[in-house]
Amino acid sequence: MKHVSFIASALIVLSFNCKNNPEKVVETASTSSNELHETINNEEIKIIPINHATMVLSHKDQVVYVDPVGGIEAFSGQEQPDYILITDIHGDHLDPTTLENIALESTTLIVPQAVKEKLPEIKAKEVIVMNNGDTQDLGPFSIEAIPMYNLREEALKFHEKGRGNGYVLNWNNQRIYISGDTEDIPEMRNLKDIDIAFVCMNLPYTMTVESAASAVLDFKPKKVYPYHYRGKDGMSDVDEFKSIVNKANPNIETVQLIWYK
Repeated sequence: MKHVSFIASALIVLSFNCKNNPEKVVETASTSSNELHETINNEEIKIIPINHATMVLSHKDQVVYVDPVGGIEAFSGQEQPDYILITDIHGDHLDPTTLENIALESTTLIVPQAVKEKLPEIKAKEVIVMNNGDTQDLGPFSIEAIPMYNLREEALKFHEKGRGNGYVLNWNNQRIYISGDTEDIPEMRNLKDIDIAFVCMNLPYTMTVESAASAVLDFKPKKVYPYHYRGKDGMSDVDEFKSIVNKANPNIETVQLIWYK
């Protein structure tokens, strides 16, 4: 696999245009280049934030796209994916146009049933449907489908239980949790031995920074990456999230990447 340079990765992150996402976009505090470089090369799992809920994970010659949206230009300079994980049917997670423009002949898609029903006609290597609680051994890694849903009465309309998936990847002797769109559900709080966690926090669609911090303090990942934090009225206060977590448990490292222009 060709190596993705730090400079190229940083340019992708900084130049990605969010105009295709219907949610409001505002400026957010930037992360220093040293922090971004350190994070991308964390323990041999490369992490490249693209935008909002979209990222590229890679290890050795295996490449995983998570919720690829934003058009093929968002992935300029990236390796072709061996796997694509899609969490939910909403436009910031599932974009049929983006999928149609990615060469998928060698790509396996992992999706919930609700996503499968909305997929366009694509020539993927394989489409694997996973329901909440399912596990799959894919060879390079195994994967678990974790529930993701809302708890607050006023938010139940956004994400019903059983429709979407969060995921835990068991990869390179690490457990990587991707929350998808969820609140601080028991299934999150009860996670065990998580090395890297990507945790959403935006209103009104998912949860507050306080709820996200509370859940993280329960399941105690080694590192937590706030992501998916643009809401209806702007950005959630990820600095406050970090402060809450670090004050209560300084052993949990909170890493802030650049997810928005």
